[in-house]
Amino acid sequence: MTAETPANTSGVPSREGQPRRRGRSGGRAGNARRVATGVIEQMPWRLPENTDRPTEPLDEGGVQAIHAGAMRILEEVGIEFLNDEALALFRDAGCTVSGTNVRMGRDWVMEMVGKAPSSFTLTPRNPDRTLTVGGRTILFGNVSSPPNYWDAETGKVPGTRSQCRDLLKLTQYFNCIHFAGGYPVEPVDIHASVRHLDVLHDKLMLTDKVVHAYSLGPERVEDVVEMVKIAGGLSEEAFQATPRMYTNINSTSPLKHDIPMIDGCLRLIRRGQAVFVTPFTLAGAMAPVTMAGAVAQSIAEALSAIALFQWVRPGCPCVIGTFTSNVDMKSGAPAFGTPEYMRATQMTGQMARFYGLPMRASGSCAANVPDGQATWETSNALWSAVQSGTNIVYHAAGWLEGGLIASPAKFVMDCEIIQQIQRYFEPGIVATGPEDVAVEAVAAVGPNGHFFGTPHTQERYTTAFYQPFLSDLRNYEAWDLAGGTWTAARAHEIWKKIVNEFEPPAMDVAIAEQLSDFVARRKSEGGAPTDF
Repeated sequence: MTAETPANTSGVPSREGQPRRRGRSGGRAGNARRVATGVIEQMPWRLPENTDRPTEPLDEGGVQAIHAGAMRILEEVGIEFLNDEALALFRDAGCTVSGTNVRMGRDWVMEMVGKAPSSFTLTPRNPDRTLTVGGRTILFGNVSSPPNYWDAETGKVPGTRSQCRDLLKLTQYFNCIHFAGGYPVEPVDIHASVRHLDVLHDKLMLTDKVVHAYSLGPERVEDVVEMVKIAGGLSEEAFQATPRMYTNINSTSPLKHDIPMIDGCLRLIRRGQAVFVTPFTLAGAMAPVTMAGAVAQSIAEALSAIALFQWVRPGCPCVIGTFTSNVDMKSGAPAFGTPEYMRATQMTGQMARFYGLPMRASGSCAANVPDGQATWETSNALWSAVQSGTNIVYHAAGWLEGGLIASPAKFVMDCEIIQQIQRYFEPGIVATGPEDVAVEAVAAVGPNGHFFGTPHTQERYTTAFYQPFLSDLRNYEAWDLAGGTWTAARAHEIWKKIVNEFEPPAMDVAIAEQLSDFVARRKSEGGAPTDF
């Protein structure tokens, strides 16, 4: 099992009293249109555009060196494919297949990769939530796949369906979360044979955003496809006409793709759906200890699968993913949000642009609770996604303990960071028109006045700056008088209120009944096998 494959199996300082929510309205452009959504005011739904030049730590020679290394791995070392159908397809393509090892020439790989689109759309049951994957767009998704859950009341416990539903409600509620990835926490109280049916039913009823299928056996993939079709009122022809969903697979590093994940990808690309290929490489353990070596191996593992998919269906929507970090060489534990993680993400961004592919990265941390470590590691990870030109960010909200814990308080805390990233890209901040440069306002105030009461400020003060829904900007005395509540405790109160007041998106009654009937029928048939 990798970090993103679902498993089968109150320490927050606070004071008495509740923090006051501040009433000032938020920043310019998007914040001027902040929407009241019951518990908090938040920025509206949008697809942010990353207008910055990407950070590129590699010079041209470095890009060529990593590319050459990846090509040598594919040509000389090969990738293990444990899927018989994939092996037959590689043989048909003229690749060298020895047992489960596949070696492929760089010319063929580059020809295949060149067929993949540089951008595409994903259209959920609510077309107003359609996503563009590629270009300058950067999208954020919920935490996916942890087997455990943590909040201030429960501590660390195995995930349940109720907790999974709460996290799905947060996924729907926050406008800065654009898609509903895998299970936001693994509900281990549901038998693995039918778990996908219950969670997808909950997901489609509680959210109207783009959804995902785990590639863990044909039954699970086919069930999700049928449920997405039902929820969207789609014929098979309409479903295949444009991508409606996606799967994400992890290679089993080093140098291996397993049976069910490749099977799921082949099923989906043949029906026009999107595939994200994300090697999970930890430098020093599952990949070379050098970041250039780890990235080169990751690129080789990803391109081997993307080339196969383009051979089968030229032009199918594919995303190259990065999950390259390092291990703690003292303990062997995975580390996230490190300087090496950030550089690996930036380097992979350069390589994604070199290959003309959209890129996926992740928000992540190794912290065990939503504390300072969790915040700085996650912030590093999210900003490295921005710096790298990433198009889609997995696990952007709610991730703890290297992907082993999902936390609703951490989800709220991460959404504050994501909103700040979105605000950062609003063009009004860097506008340079005469009214923005404001020489006249400077002259009117002069050296002895202040700007609080000037017309220039009065016309703009309600929309000039980002206003947080979680951070507390008061001084210590004011914060202390209001109860002295620490950040994670404030986040706990917010998520509890959100899920208690949550109203699911509308769904036609007949469609809802059809979904329920499908789930009941598939359960009566036994669901899916668990021996994958």
